[in-house]
Amino acid sequence: MNDSLLHLYHRLPSPARSLVASLRGFYLRTWRYGPETEQLVQEALERETWSSTQWKNWREDRLARVLHRAATKVPYYKQHWHDRRIHGDQSPWEYIENWSVLEKETLREHSRAFVAEDCNIQSMFHDHTSGTTGKSLDIWCSRKAVREWYALAEVRWRNWYGVSMDDRWGMLGGQLIAPVLQRQPPFWVWNMGLNQLYMSSYHLAPDLVPFYLDALREYRVKYILGYTSSLYALAQEILRLKRRDIPMTIVITNAEPMFDYQRQVIAEAFQCSVRETYGMAEIVAAASECQSGNLHLWPEAGVYEVLEEGGQAGIGDLVSTGLINTDMPLIRYRVGDRVILPTELSTCECGRTLPQVSSIEGRSDDTLFTRDGRRIGRLDTVFKERLPVREAQIIQETLDRIRVRVVPVNGYGPKDALDIIRRIQERVGNQVEVIVEPVESIPRTAAGKFRAVISHVKETNVKKLHASRA
Repeated sequence: MNDSLLHLYHRLPSPARSLVASLRGFYLRTWRYGPETEQLVQEALERETWSSTQWKNWREDRLARVLHRAATKVPYYKQHWHDRRIHGDQSPWEYIENWSVLEKETLREHSRAFVAEDCNIQSMFHDHTSGTTGKSLDIWCSRKAVREWYALAEVRWRNWYGVSMDDRWGMLGGQLIAPVLQRQPPFWVWNMGLNQLYMSSYHLAPDLVPFYLDALREYRVKYILGYTSSLYALAQEILRLKRRDIPMTIVITNAEPMFDYQRQVIAEAFQCSVRETYGMAEIVAAASECQSGNLHLWPEAGVYEVLEEGGQAGIGDLVSTGLINTDMPLIRYRVGDRVILPTELSTCECGRTLPQVSSIEGRSDDTLFTRDGRRIGRLDTVFKERLPVREAQIIQETLDRIRVRVVPVNGYGPKDALDIIRRIQERVGNQVEVIVEPVESIPRTAAGKFRAVISHVKETNVKKLHASRA
């Protein structure tokens, strides 16, 4: 939603906002689910106990078709291989190891060139995501690819946990569904199309949390999915308020790693198990945690590689070749996350033959704090609408000052800086000073990454501030 539409949306009365959300939900439902969904779900369930030979044959066949389509029908890759041939490189493209690693920056700059030339981009589903680095990415998928993806999600983000898409569920996400300065409920919309109570992650101040809890009861929400940091903030307040009337069937985290201390608090607050999941708009990699506590990669999503760091076996950047979205194939795509694989292969107690991963890192952004006690877990939606910025890093220096480092590209100007300031203040409050600082590059860590959000404000100091006011 662009800024003009968002401003208009915020002026609507609450029932009208829910109506808009429901219309969007019904639209998404027609893309995600169809008459073939049940069969796709059953096929995915059957594959979970396949032998290694069955998996090898299935993936090799799918990979061969993806590589052939990419090399012969996708403009970017056709040009890539043409240029290599001109320079005398006769490596066969049938072998994945002969393909170059695809970086996010390349995809960002040439996104349309990755769509197969026999596709009508106007009839495809367009997803727009900024990622966690401020980089803007455009992804296009066929209806077939979208439904394959959501059938997998139905199995491994719902079926595993005893819930389904027909159950009422809550979502704590980063969409700005209510103005950040709004201090009266609702801070949510009811999306009839997806049976979803979508709740703002920007209004989790201690004095507002009781309204969230009452809404969860009123809408009879059975399970919640959301940012780990937002769920943790909500859970902390549930325990502080000693509310025992918000039990859930399951709580599912996404978009951020989950630490043990967060899992314990969330589980205690919602009186249920907590499961970690992983996925992305590019649909080249995904993972979900089984009941045995192991994180399983989805073999259907991609062919995974780990670019190891300094000779450390099984530790490094995750690279994947997507197997689902054959109309916009991404070959050896560096997804931007660091993974740690198990040192020894073992069979999971859950009985599934899906590969395991010890941990997925790289998206553990800091939590920002506001003077009224809110925790802001993610601010990537600031960059969701395209800006002439290559990368961005948000640094909270004090409760009253945030610095945004941006690496500008051609076309960047004062108006863009003002847009960034406005978007951040919409989320943290306009009393906070926001400084936009253009830089040539953003410092990386020793692992070659940078943290998209850094906070120098300690939670203990925020608690002391509120204690002194009490």
